Amino acid sequence: MKDIFQPFVKLLTLMVGLLLSITLLTALLIGIVIVVFSGGSLPGVDQSASSVPAVSTVVAEVYRGVVPKEGMWVAPAWNTVDQEPNAEDIKYGRELIANTSEYLGPNGKVKKISNGMNCQNCHLNAGTAPLGNNYGAVASTYPKVRARSGQSEDIPKRINDCFERSLNGQALANNSKEMIAMVAYMEWLGKDVPKGETPKGAGIYEVPFLDRAADPIKGKTVYAQQCQSCHMEDGQGMKKQDNTGYIYPPLWGDHSYNDGAGLFRMSRFAGYVKTNMPLGATFERPLLSDEEAWDVAAYINSIPRPKKDITKDWPDISKKPIDHPFGPFSDEFTEEQHKFGPFKPIREARNNTTK
Repeated sequence: MKDIFQPFVKLLTLMVGLLLSITLLTALLIGIVIVVFSGGSLPGVDQSASSVPAVSTVVAEVYRGVVPKEGMWVAPAWNTVDQEPNAEDIKYGRELIANTSEYLGPNGKVKKISNGMNCQNCHLNAGTAPLGNNYGAVASTYPKVRARSGQSEDIPKRINDCFERSLNGQALANNSKEMIAMVAYMEWLGKDVPKGETPKGAGIYEVPFLDRAADPIKGKTVYAQQCQSCHMEDGQGMKKQDNTGYIYPPLWGDHSYNDGAGLFRMSRFAGYVKTNMPLGATFERPLLSDEEAWDVAAYINSIPRPKKDITKDWPDISKKPIDHPFGPFSDEFTEEQHKFGPFKPIREARNNTTK
């Protein structure tokens, strides 16, 4: 009997040994994998600098702004206003800039002298946004001689220019409470800017000229895609429910800026939208290409709007900006080219004339 079972015992012993060997080998392999993937190394493997490095997947963020952000003008902290002796004037001035129509619009509670738009529709964030047509350089550069009028202008004159052009309205008296307040606010904003200096980020961004004319037809497409959700398909903006002004202002028509306003120039409008529009755009993160900015400016400024008597503007016609849309001019380029471009040939001709 013992001899009969002996082969089976040997076979069973062999199978147990084989199973044990497989188990030990599997455990060893698992241990090696764990060591390698946890950053360890196997004995005898060269880990010197000559080894192939791991490929990094980290990509540096690319700055997309139109100008470097370092050194941009920043408005004084609003919570410091109460330290000023004329704090109440400054506060009222800011309120007038932000909600002009409520006080001075068609239904204004102080006067009815403007079209319903607010100053901050063109001077964003009450005139404090970098490259948002801000007031950072007002106190430091006025009074000054302006080529448009050919005369020395002070801050009240400049403010009234906006009332008569951008707000298509009437001038305020220089000694009025409202004028005193707006001047106080602008002077406070620029109180830290040295006299005669223009801080970085003041005014409007200069969009490079295209090699072609700005195209109103292409601009209409840009408007439909990027602008009309706020300013409406008819360009008449979105009014507040209480009818005291606009949430989003009209861009053409009877209640928009007239053809004597600065934004009626293509370069001014293109520069303004490039760094501020559509909603959410900034100079650090523009949402329109240069071409789109020029084309949408051409579309918006080709639609009828109020007219202003500008016969006394630019008494020295040689100082008219390249994109001033009305003749006469001191060169041979047409009125249409001065309005829509291309502007490079006009600039080159002027540069050659001054050499």
